[in-house]
Amino acid sequence: MRGARHYVLTAIVAFAAALAAIWMASTFTLFARGEGSELHTLVHQKLDLDAAQDARIEKLEAQFAERRKELDLQMRNANADLARAIEAEHLYGPKVAQAVDRSHHAMGELQKATLSHVFAMRAVLRPDQAARFDAEIGKTLTQSDHK
Repeated sequence: MRGARHYVLTAIVAFAAALAAIWMASTFTLFARGEGSELHTLVHQKLDLDAAQDARIEKLEAQFAERRKELDLQMRNANADLARAIEAEHLYGPKVAQAVDRSHHAMGELQKATLSHVFAMRAVLRPDQAARFDAEIGKTLTQSDHK
C-alpha cells in the first residue's frame, strides 16, 4: 500500500507541475506570440507607428525572439529534470523539490524577459500611443479566458 501512495503522490506532483507550467506559459507569453496576437496587431496596425518606431520595435522583437528561444530551452530542460527526478524518487523528495525550483526559476526568467520586452516596446511609443498600448496590456492581463 505504501508503494501505491508514492505513485499517487508522484502523479499529483507531476500534474501540479504541468498545470503550473501551462498557466505560467499562457499568462506570461501573451505578449510574445508574434504574428496574430492582439498586442502585435495593436502595435503594428493600430498605433500608427512612424518608420523609425517601426524599425526600433522590429529590432526589439527580433532580440526578444532570440532570448525567448533560450528561455524556452531552459524551461524544457527544467521540465525534463523534473521528469527525471519524479522517476527517480517517486515522491516529493529533495530531487523533485530542486527540480520544481529550477522549473519555477525558468518560468520566472521568461516572465521577467517578457515584461522587459513589453516595457522596451512601450518606451518607443508617443504618449498617445502608449495610452492605447497600456489599455491593451491591462485588458490582456485581466481577461479571464486567454486565447
